[in-house]
Amino acid sequence: MSPKAAPRRTYSYLGPAGTFTEAALSQVPEARGQIWRPVHNVAEALADVAAGRSDGAMIAIENSIDGGVSTAQDALAKIPNLRIVGEYLVPVSFVLVAKPGTKLEDVSLVAAHPVAYAQCLGWLSEHLPEHQHVPAASNVASTIGVLDGTSGAQAAISPPGITDHHDVEVLAEALIDNPDAVTRFLLVTGPVPPPAPTGADKTSVIVELPEDRAGTLLEMLEQFSTRGINLSLIQSRPIGDSLGRYRFVIDADGHVADERMADALMGLRRFSPKVVFLGSYPRADRAIIKYSDHYSDEVFVEARDWLRGLISGEPDV
Repeated sequence: MSPKAAPRRTYSYLGPAGTFTEAALSQVPEARGQIWRPVHNVAEALADVAAGRSDGAMIAIENSIDGGVSTAQDALAKIPNLRIVGEYLVPVSFVLVAKPGTKLEDVSLVAAHPVAYAQCLGWLSEHLPEHQHVPAASNVASTIGVLDGTSGAQAAISPPGITDHHDVEVLAEALIDNPDAVTRFLLVTGPVPPPAPTGADKTSVIVELPEDRAGTLLEMLEQFSTRGINLSLIQSRPIGDSLGRYRFVIDADGHVADERMADALMGLRRFSPKVVFLGSYPRADRAIIKYSDHYSDEVFVEARDWLRGLISGEPDV
C-alpha cells in the first residue's frame, strides 16, 4: 500500500495571476506545486493565514521608490499571531500592452494603477505626450479592463508576467523610469519558531511609544543603538485612537537568537506598552551583518556571568 501523500499547502497572494506578488511567490521553493489562492488585498491575504484558510501569504511591504506599503504595515499591526519567515525582492519593470493588432500610435488613453503610472510617467511623456490616464485597481486589472473594454483605454501598463496569462500585444517594454526600482515582499505564516540564524538576518517589530512626551522616541531607538544594532527601516504609522499617537514599524539587522538582539527586544518589552514581534528571517540580499566585537554574543554572555558572580559572592578572578 503506497504511503498517503501529504496535503497540499495553500498560499494567498494579491491576484489575479500575473502580478508582481505572484512573481515573488514563485521564488519560494516550498510553494511550488502547492495551491496559490489569489485575493483582493493584503489584509485579506493575512486574514487567510490568521483564520487557517492559508498556510502562508506573500505581501508587498516596501518599494525602493515609494517607500513602505502602509496598508501592509497596518494589517501586520492589527492582525495577531503572524510571523514573517522570508524576504524576497522583485525588480520593478512594466510593459505597455493592448489588444492584438493595436499599434502605439493608436493609443490616447492608458489604464494603469496610480503607483505604476507615476513610475512610468517619464516614458509616457516622451512617447505618448498627449495621452490621458485611466486609474486601475491593480496592475493586472488595467490589462483586463483594456481587453474586455470596460476601461475604455487602448493600452495598459502591466507587469511583464501578464503575457503568460493573457493574449496581448506588447507595444513597449522596460517602461520604468528608474531601472533600479525594486519591491520587497514578505512571506508570512502563523506562529512558528524563527528560521535558524544565517548571519544575514533581519528582525521586524512594531512598537508603540508609552506616552507622548519629549524623549520617548529617543528612548526607543536607544534600545537598539546601545547594543550596536543597525535599523534598516523605521516608519511611523498612526494608531488611530487619537491624534499624536503612533506606532513604529522597525526592521533591525540581526536575529532574535543573537544575544544583542534578544537584549534589545527585552529592553523594548520593558519600555513599550505594546511590542509586536513579527519575526526573524534571512535577508533577501544575503548580506552578512557586521558589528563591533564588543557587541558579540560572547561579550553579552560574559557580562551576565559576571553579574551572577557578583550576586552570588564569587571572588574576583
